[in-house]
Amino acid sequence: MSAPEHIVFVTGRLARARLEKVAAGLPATIHWSIADAGVKVAALMTEEIIRRRVEMPAGATRIVLPGRCRADTGRLAEHFHLPVERGPDEVVDLPAWLGLAGRKVDLSKHDLRIFSEIVDASKMTPDEILAKGLDLARRGADVIDLGGLPDTTFPHLEESVVALKGAGLKVSVDSFSQDELARGARAGADYLLSLNVDTLDLAFETDAVPILVPLRPDDLPSLDRAIERMLKAGRPFLADPILEPIHHGFVDSISRYRDTRARWPDIQMMMGTGNLTELTEADSLGVTALLVGMCSELSIGNVLIVQVSNHTRRTVEEHDAARRVMYAAKADSALPKGYGRALLALHDKRPFVQTAAEVAQAAAEVRDPNYRIAVAEDGIHVYNRDVHRVGTDAMAFFPDLDVASDGAHAFYLGAELAKAETAWRLGKRYVQDEPLDWGCAADAEVEDSTAFKKAGHTRHSGPDAPPPGTRDARLVKPEADADAPETISDSEARVDVMPEPAQPATKLVCGRLVPVDRA
Repeated sequence: MSAPEHIVFVTGRLARARLEKVAAGLPATIHWSIADAGVKVAALMTEEIIRRRVEMPAGATRIVLPGRCRADTGRLAEHFHLPVERGPDEVVDLPAWLGLAGRKVDLSKHDLRIFSEIVDASKMTPDEILAKGLDLARRGADVIDLGGLPDTTFPHLEESVVALKGAGLKVSVDSFSQDELARGARAGADYLLSLNVDTLDLAFETDAVPILVPLRPDDLPSLDRAIERMLKAGRPFLADPILEPIHHGFVDSISRYRDTRARWPDIQMMMGTGNLTELTEADSLGVTALLVGMCSELSIGNVLIVQVSNHTRRTVEEHDAARRVMYAAKADSALPKGYGRALLALHDKRPFVQTAAEVAQAAAEVRDPNYRIAVAEDGIHVYNRDVHRVGTDAMAFFPDLDVASDGAHAFYLGAELAKAETAWRLGKRYVQDEPLDWGCAADAEVEDSTAFKKAGHTRHSGPDAPPPGTRDARLVKPEADADAPETISDSEARVDVMPEPAQPATKLVCGRLVPVDRA
């Protein structure tokens, strides 16, 4: 019988109590111990500090570092002769990261093909179409759809198809004109949108795969006849019963997708989601998640998406994220919950990683003048060794923070507090010096997980620094015999402060400092 797993969690002094509390709640089948590296902030542990200060207990089988620790896991694994992993950023997420939520999340797979339409392709040059197509593919599109416009000629259609195909992209042509569809097919298009029972002859004149639609959205028998003809001929096709906008047949159209799947359980189908995402002035991410969930239930393997309105500018990323979540949930026979934060843009499921009491305990242990900012359910906390203030209005903190003579730091704290207020009001996670996580609604910063961040925008330490209580929280002295983290340090940062003339008493009015006698 193999020995039981024994996980060693490496941490720093400030996080140890919280880690012990979370680890104590792990199942008895998980053996664990905590190795304190002897530094305050676990995220600032270097590889050298861990190698020199941390000893592994007998029987250890795996080492887990804090998510924000930038040490090289490969080199540490060689040193300790044990697997080394980087865990979650927040201690409260440790159980889920260990797979105790019932599953290990894998979002690398999906079974939904995204057709992304360039709606005004006929008005663009071939070079512009190619650039747009490559961008859509980078975002997650599988097929670039060239949309033709009514009463608008498309003389460069063939050239555009050839350019996209030359770049290795799949191409579809979407037009009401049979002539344009035929031209696109001859140029090498992979798919044609859309053919009905009256125009279906074109499907037998080309190798392009047709997308079949009913003569009218409410005429399913016409779609059935087109499907029957293609099946009899043994030709590939996709069937799209047509999704209609809200108040214009939406509910009935959903029923038609269900009915079509019931009658034809083995055919490939498509759903065009633009009539909901584009024509509903609501955040499109939730709409997309719902529609992709319907596709997952009905085994619809293709979606046609469009981006015209500004509020759908991330529609490719939203569909890409949704298809991965729904695929994973379906494979697990589970609800689409607990599969990451990509579909959570405005609100987080667990926005507050510390309670007010835990923040107060952390504040009581601070012995330096550097400001820390945290967000708990009761509001925004700002604290250092001298003050601990709690509020919900970022601007209201200014009188309590001694930064009137330090413009750079005041700017920094103002930006951080505004971000913290946004997080508190929306119910999002806030981490000082880190961007808010908007899920797939915004591009995430790509970071080197083995390197510390570069110096930030403010420099405010050293002998010429502003008065105590006006410095940033993220500065620590590196150990003399350890590799210095690649960030600003007390010994390196300097700021030349010119003597300031005596300033009149001021107060904050509408975001500006003005003399009291003018307020």
